[in-house]
Amino acid sequence: MIDTPIKIQSVNTRLQLRIAVGAMFFMAGLSFSSWASRIATVQQTMGLSDAALGAVLFALPVGLMCSLPFSGWIITKIGSRRLLIIALLVYSAALVSLGLAQNTFQLIICLVAFGFSSNAVNISVNTQAVATEEAYQKPILASFHGLWSLAGFTGAGIGTFMIAHDITPFHHFVLMLIVIAIGVVIAARYLKDDKVANAGPVFVMPDSSLVKLGIIAFCSMICEGAMFDWSVIYFKKVVLAPTAMVGIGFTAFMATMAGGRFVADWFAHRFGLKRTLQVSGSLTATGLAIAVAFPYIYTAIAGFLLVGAGVSSVVPMVYSAAGKSKTMQPGVALAAVSTIGFLGFLVGPPVIGFIAGIATLRASFVLIAMMGLSVVIVSSKAKLDA
Repeated sequence: MIDTPIKIQSVNTRLQLRIAVGAMFFMAGLSFSSWASRIATVQQTMGLSDAALGAVLFALPVGLMCSLPFSGWIITKIGSRRLLIIALLVYSAALVSLGLAQNTFQLIICLVAFGFSSNAVNISVNTQAVATEEAYQKPILASFHGLWSLAGFTGAGIGTFMIAHDITPFHHFVLMLIVIAIGVVIAARYLKDDKVANAGPVFVMPDSSLVKLGIIAFCSMICEGAMFDWSVIYFKKVVLAPTAMVGIGFTAFMATMAGGRFVADWFAHRFGLKRTLQVSGSLTATGLAIAVAFPYIYTAIAGFLLVGAGVSSVVPMVYSAAGKSKTMQPGVALAAVSTIGFLGFLVGPPVIGFIAGIATLRASFVLIAMMGLSVVIVSSKAKLDA
């Protein structure tokens, strides 16, 4: 049933397509957050030190980076619809394998597979989102990313429940696999079949506009990655927050990042892509500047709230613009921009740690603020709005 292509023009309505793509985003977020919620459990079960866990977790971005050229190639062969169906099922199966891992080597292999399938899902689901946006003729892509963020909160809540009731990661992940598989079967028939007979060249050198979009994503994803990896440490070592409040900065960041994605489409439709990116970068830089200049609990929380609002719309807006490329197919263009942007996740955390080691953590956060300012500068010079 799920392999039968259905033309959006004849059977599906725009609303059905939007709901189906939104469901895929939600299930992708549910898979990732399910794993994230049980990392501490896996660490304790395997007896991994913090350093060992950090080394093991690096396998996930390695798998993701390995998937980038593959995803750009395979999406031109089978289309984003079929790739999304296959990749999301593999992604959830890889989640279950993480619960089955018995030693560090097995966990690393499973994490590579998890990261590899994660990126295949990312490229294909965003390609579907771009097609949906074209059908609506207005910005809606950020709302899909908002659903991913909402799934993050949902997955974290489910994970907390599982931990409280002493349910093993394996049984937890099997339940998520069942939920995701049912969702895929229901939603798959409403996705757009975008496979073409003559897909054209797969590898095309990105033009300057795509490179600039990649740089914007790179700068913003450094900021986003810094919040994920260093916000709790910043509140602990710089803000000197009580133990019970060291996570409040990250919570504040996540709340405005999720909420911002549900208003970003309206803002972009009203004020344009360039102005949206300029405001986003300004909010990020301002928020980090406040947190650095006034490292106290309430001012730092306010700063992190601004950072979350700032980074919320950048990646969705950049993906939307990349999907409209005149020189590359949407899936290939998204893969090219993702490759440049995701380097921010890989480069950012080690650089922050290096600067913190030779100077201070506050000094490293000044660099992150500069990345937010760079989003403003590059987006101001790029030709983004038609």
